[in-house]
Amino acid sequence: MAKRNSRLEDLREACVAEALVIIGETGLEQLSLREVARRLGVSHQAPYKHFPSRDHILAEVVSRAYSAFATYLDQRPRHADPHADLHEMGLAYLSYAHDHPLHYRLMFETQLPNPAEHPEMMRNAKHAFSLLRDAIALLPGHPGAHPPEMHALFVWASLHGLAAVMRSSALGTLGLSGDALQQMVPFAMAQIGLTLEPPPRTDR
Repeated sequence: MAKRNSRLEDLREACVAEALVIIGETGLEQLSLREVARRLGVSHQAPYKHFPSRDHILAEVVSRAYSAFATYLDQRPRHADPHADLHEMGLAYLSYAHDHPLHYRLMFETQLPNPAEHPEMMRNAKHAFSLLRDAIALLPGHPGAHPPEMHALFVWASLHGLAAVMRSSALGTLGLSGDALQQMVPFAMAQIGLTLEPPPRTDR
């Protein structure tokens, strides 16, 4: 019985791995449980033992991407200074987007399965966001007039835009100097940091 369960678990893991390969090679539109089965050389019904539908296997792939992303952010170099620590998280975000483009596209540039039907995917997604929110909450002066969630959404949107520009071929059309390109990330990170500074006190 244990051996049979091991084979079933191996098949489940193989299905998830092959689904990611299919998405990477041919695009999300080509993902189907039948295609997963064909590539694995198993009966077309075999993947259904683990995933009731295409959305279920996609949700598992995306859930694992969020989990890996959160782990990556958690493993960043830590600093006692909250601003320095948040800066390291921002660099880790950009690094992950560059080094894991498929995972990044799945998390942030894909129409996700219905969140209400895939709670594990949503737990992992919310955990990744909570790392940013909690790091902002530790900054001096926070929470201020706006809750950490609002600041986290701004930082996330800014980093996502920066990551998109860095991955785009459009940069090559601008004729920018090498110095400008090298300074793009430090400058953008510094500007994001400025927005997180507490407003000056007016009661003096």
